[in-house]
Amino acid sequence: MKQKQSKPPKRNFIQEFKNSPPDVRKEKVRKFFMGSKESDGFCKLFVIYALLICIGFVYLYPLLYMISNSFMDMEDLLDTSVNWIPSKLNLENYRNAAKSMQFWNSFLKSVVIAGVPTVINVIVCACVGYGFARFEFRGKYLCMGILIFSYILPSVVTMMPTYVLYSKFGLIGHLTSFVLPSIFGQGLNCQLFILIFWQFFRQVPKVLIEAGQVDGAGYLKSFVRISLPSAAPAILTVFLFSIVWYWNESYLTQMYVVGYFQKQDLWTSLMVELKSFNDNYGSAMAASSTSGVTQSNNESIRFAATMLSILPVMIMYFVLQRQFVESIDNAGITGE
Repeated sequence: MKQKQSKPPKRNFIQEFKNSPPDVRKEKVRKFFMGSKESDGFCKLFVIYALLICIGFVYLYPLLYMISNSFMDMEDLLDTSVNWIPSKLNLENYRNAAKSMQFWNSFLKSVVIAGVPTVINVIVCACVGYGFARFEFRGKYLCMGILIFSYILPSVVTMMPTYVLYSKFGLIGHLTSFVLPSIFGQGLNCQLFILIFWQFFRQVPKVLIEAGQVDGAGYLKSFVRISLPSAAPAILTVFLFSIVWYWNESYLTQMYVVGYFQKQDLWTSLMVELKSFNDNYGSAMAASSTSGVTQSNNESIRFAATMLSILPVMIMYFVLQRQFVESIDNAGITGE
């Protein structure tokens, strides 16, 4: 019969610390608090985690407060003893908010408004960034200077001239007002996306491009077959940033795409519906009510409408979060 292996005795760290010489104890205390080359000390970890908890609280508190209040009814809102946990989950707030915002119709239009320019931004900005990174031409740095200056320039300065230009070309009230600038690399924050691709393509080793050229690959084939697959982290980063910025942009969407001054609602998005939620709620509830009694607009219903407008972006982020973090971690390519 096999003999059972005896377990090693547990180490008594406190007893070992007491029995160790004073110099060794002092060194152990110093390593515990200040750390060493192999590990961080207690003081550094305490400061890091305290900062992370404080920053996380600042970001999460408004979101948790909004989620909690979106499920409350009028009695919970008026009851001072109810702070965070509602007495019952009132899903009627979300139903009424969805009816008022025409959620599914506005959601599909928001996907088109944010998705089409985003795809064009990724393609165009990747081409422009690759050109800046791999080719030398006269006026290159002047073009990059103009690119950076156009990004620094406040959008308020060019807003009205852009609106007048779009009006003359008949682009107001159509998705073309977002698509056309993206085709020419002038979409929403396209300058930043070009710089992201430019910085990434600079890190791709030149030997890969040269090896492809030796095998007969031209400029376009080297870009599509070699550089572009290596730029998956940059593509995912630009895609997420672009679609979130287009999704959250309500003012430019209302001015250019929806056609605010022309009173057109062909391309009404969720953010535009949220912006005019208070005005549309009463009429929407009166039209859908059969008894003639409608629920009054309150803070919980407005919170529910806000949650419905940001929920698709939050779900997309949670789904792609792991790939996003992994793509950033795998982006450490050593260039030459």
